[in-house]
Amino acid sequence: MMTYAKLPLAGLLLVALAMPAWAQDASQPPLAEADGALTLDRLGHHLTMPMPDWLKEPSGPIESQIEIRYVGDDRQAVVELRPKGETEALWNTLYGARITLGATRPLAQFRAAVMAGYAATCKPESTGFFQLQPDQGEVLAPLGFICGGYRDDLTGYRGLGEVAVMSFKKSTTGVAIVFQEWRGKSFDPKTPSTWPVATDVVQARATQLQDQAALTPTD
Repeated sequence: MMTYAKLPLAGLLLVALAMPAWAQDASQPPLAEADGALTLDRLGHHLTMPMPDWLKEPSGPIESQIEIRYVGDDRQAVVELRPKGETEALWNTLYGARITLGATRPLAQFRAAVMAGYAATCKPESTGFFQLQPDQGEVLAPLGFICGGYRDDLTGYRGLGEVAVMSFKKSTTGVAIVFQEWRGKSFDPKTPSTWPVATDVVQARATQLQDQAALTPTD
């Protein structure tokens, strides 16, 4: 199902100091690899998420194939991964997750807030949101976002656009979003052949995020 709304990306443009992956220092991201998945343990939660989809086999250490950023406080933890060599300013693929404490409002309201954040940096006429399946009560379907062109007043983003997919999870004490974004030159949102990523890749990754991401409290 494809729907276009007057809501264009912001929420997950992250600001953090660059940090090496899998370092043992306590200030480094609490991210680990286990049973073919990544895990983030923070804020009394255990978040499981699929591996980055750009990893090659045979691969060697995962940290040799990723750039990582992490930022967190007593209410929120965010991890952001990119293919090795891609920078915060110049990336084509971004994969990550955010855990936020607080579960008093319905998950659909949290999703609406995320949509508004994404919408804030894209030209309204170039913005679209879509779901590949309907919601099942509090189990929300994965959400897709299309930005055919960022707003012209965003320094460094002129002439670029992106496609993103995200999955929303909730526990008794917090919520999480697991997301992946693909960026390239600006494009026509209604013409998938112009997107920076193939539609079958978008659909497969959305399904993977939905099926393999899980949030459980540890406290």
